[in-house]
Amino acid sequence: MTQSVCIIGGGSGIGLALAQHYAETHTVVVISRQPSLQLPGIRWIQDPLTSETTSAERVATALAQQPDIIFICNGVLHDNQAMPEKTIRQLDINQLAVRFASNVQVPALYLKLLFGYLYKRPAVKLLVLSAKVGSIGDNMLGGWYSYRISKAALNMLIKNVSIEVGRLNKTAVIVSIHPGTTDTQLSAPFQHNLPAGQLQSPLATAKRLAAVAAGLTAGQSGALLNWDGTALPW
Repeated sequence: MTQSVCIIGGGSGIGLALAQHYAETHTVVVISRQPSLQLPGIRWIQDPLTSETTSAERVATALAQQPDIIFICNGVLHDNQAMPEKTIRQLDINQLAVRFASNVQVPALYLKLLFGYLYKRPAVKLLVLSAKVGSIGDNMLGGWYSYRISKAALNMLIKNVSIEVGRLNKTAVIVSIHPGTTDTQLSAPFQHNLPAGQLQSPLATAKRLAAVAAGLTAGQSGALLNWDGTALPW
């Protein structure tokens, strides 16, 4: 029986690569703010994120496909308005709020809308793209305030949801995962000093994440994982 996969935030980068990778073997549904790219094997649902009611309708449509694996890929490191801060003296509170909206509030909304499905679906797997820099225990460099803070908050969100879902569905697994440095717009300004072999193509990252998803067990629920499936410190 063909499994179904839902990619939320699948309009570009890693999310799009995941959709294209899974479309070769799975039924795939994408939820994205972007208009449909009309890709073979992928059902596209545009969610403009204008209201919770609208998003709930879009999620309900996607869940009709009964996905066994769900990815949430929303997140922003930088944009035309601001780059990551090197010092707290560069911190702009308004920009911090913008990062929280993208990196915490949007995933939180989708997790709320997915909750009723997550606690009922046997052996469902949910992976939320986070970042190693959101690990408090791994932080030895400082800087990147807005991104680090918001990703740390995202990791706590995932931990919380995993506990609540786990009380109702012992077979569910919900994790946050660092995808590794990938050749996307997110990492583009920071690629010049990377060690050889560290930068991965979106498709290579998608394959690695799919391999981790395939091997997940309920005992890992709530963990922050590295791209290879090993646990990272909180």
